[in-house]
Amino acid sequence: MEVSVNRDNFAILESFSSPTRIRIIELLNEQPMNIRALSEALDIKPPIVTRHIQMLEQAGIVRSELIAGKRGQQKVCYLQLEQMVLNFRSKPEELKQPVQKYEVIVPVGMYADFEVKPSCGLASEQSMLGMCDDPRYFADPVHRDARILWFGSGYIEYRIPNYMLYNEQASSLEIALEICSETPCASSHLQPSDIVFSFNDIDVAVWTFPGKIGKGKGIYTPSWWHKDIRHGVMKHIRVNEQGTYIDGIHASNVTIDQLALAADEEIVLRIGSRPDAKRCGGVTLFGSGFGNYNQDIHCTLVCK
Repeated sequence: MEVSVNRDNFAILESFSSPTRIRIIELLNEQPMNIRALSEALDIKPPIVTRHIQMLEQAGIVRSELIAGKRGQQKVCYLQLEQMVLNFRSKPEELKQPVQKYEVIVPVGMYADFEVKPSCGLASEQSMLGMCDDPRYFADPVHRDARILWFGSGYIEYRIPNYMLYNEQASSLEIALEICSETPCASSHLQPSDIVFSFNDIDVAVWTFPGKIGKGKGIYTPSWWHKDIRHGVMKHIRVNEQGTYIDGIHASNVTIDQLALAADEEIVLRIGSRPDAKRCGGVTLFGSGFGNYNQDIHCTLVCK
């Protein structure tokens, strides 16, 4: 991750001004820790630890997940970045070049194409949509109401509107979504899964869901939901001029130029779990009204 030393990145730079936050980074470099464990290691009260964690989260240095513990939900913190490069001298064109940001929110049920294998299914905030393990219901128009969907293998495809102008050039494309593996109808044990993210038919990254996450009660998951998978993890996939990154960590050398984004063409996002993958554990996507984040698929295109 590259960061220019300027006022726009003050929140990131400020993260390193506290010895306590530096110590938190050192501790999380050794292993993920919850707030209570950090509090004990630092010998400071949990609310103070939480404020430090929030600053590190805003800077993109740390990420947190709510998981089930012996005494209810616990917040587990992870070190998200492997490295950060500080640029003290910005290129003149970077200082003068204005940027334009386009943001689109796509509900998880508003997919344009699919090819899924059981176990699979869809649900709205109120009820199941069709029968479990029957791919035919993915073609039913009611799929637009889905707030959670899952499949054992295959893919789901979204068409994202592209609002860039003809005189603009894309510099980065990012999606943020809540996701996990396994399927709610198949097993009570979350399995690892190699999940592929593609833009415009180009595979930009493969992320392996580690398993063993998601069985705790989701903050926004409806009370009627009786299946084992109740929340996922938040993932950010960004493609820019340097390559592709997942949560700020380099994932591949695919750059934004290779996607050939054009002002008159929509962006095709595909999320899949291939049956011949080493770890084919399926995909579950959480939208608003389900999981821990109460959001749909956030898409951000930055142009210059």
